[in-house]
Amino acid sequence: MKIRSADFITSATKSSQYPPANLPEIAFAGRSNVGKSSLINTLVNRKHLVKTSSTPGRTQLINFFNINDAMVFVDLPGYGYAKVPQSIRKKWGPMIETFLSKRETLKGVVVIMDIRRTPGTEERDLISWLDYYKIASILVITKADKLSKNKQLKQQAAIAQTLSVVKEDLILFSAKTRLGRDAVWEAILALLERNSLS
Repeated sequence: MKIRSADFITSATKSSQYPPANLPEIAFAGRSNVGKSSLINTLVNRKHLVKTSSTPGRTQLINFFNINDAMVFVDLPGYGYAKVPQSIRKKWGPMIETFLSKRETLKGVVVIMDIRRTPGTEERDLISWLDYYKIASILVITKADKLSKNKQLKQQAAIAQTLSVVKEDLILFSAKTRLGRDAVWEAILALLERNSLS
C-alpha cells in the first residue's frame, strides 16, 4: 500500500465528537502496551503519527486518522492494565462499545495481541463481541521479533487454540522488522473491498 498522506483528524470521547462519517473506517483495539501505536505508525510509514508511550493506558481517547483520503484509521483506547484512575477506566468500556456498535462507517477491527502472552478474557470477550455484532476482525500478533522463529510458531499455535481459530488467521507482526506489514494491509484492503461489493 503506497501511503500518500496520513493525517490526524480529531479525538473523541462521545459520538457527537466523531468526525463526519464519509470514509470507511478500520479500528485498532488491543490491551494497553500491546504495540498498537507502533503498528499503526508502521502501516502508514510514519514514526510519530500516533504517539507511542512506555506508560500503559496513555491513549484515553478515540483518535481518528485520515489515510490517503480513502479510509480512516481509528485508534481505540487500550484496555486491561493501565496506570490511570479507576473512574477513567470505567468510562472506556461504554465509550468503545458505543463506537463499535453505532458507527455505520466502521468496516472492521484489527485486534492486536502480544505474542508473548496468552489472550485473556478481555481479548476473547472483544472477539466474541465483534462476532455478535457481525463486525469483521483481523487478528494480529505483535512483537514477533521478541521470540525466535521456532517460538513464534509455537505461540501462534497456542494463541490460535485459545481463541478457537486456525493459526493462519493470526498475522505475525513486528514494528521493528516490519514483518507482517504487507499481510496486515492485504487483510485491510480485502475487507474494504468485500464491504464495497456488499
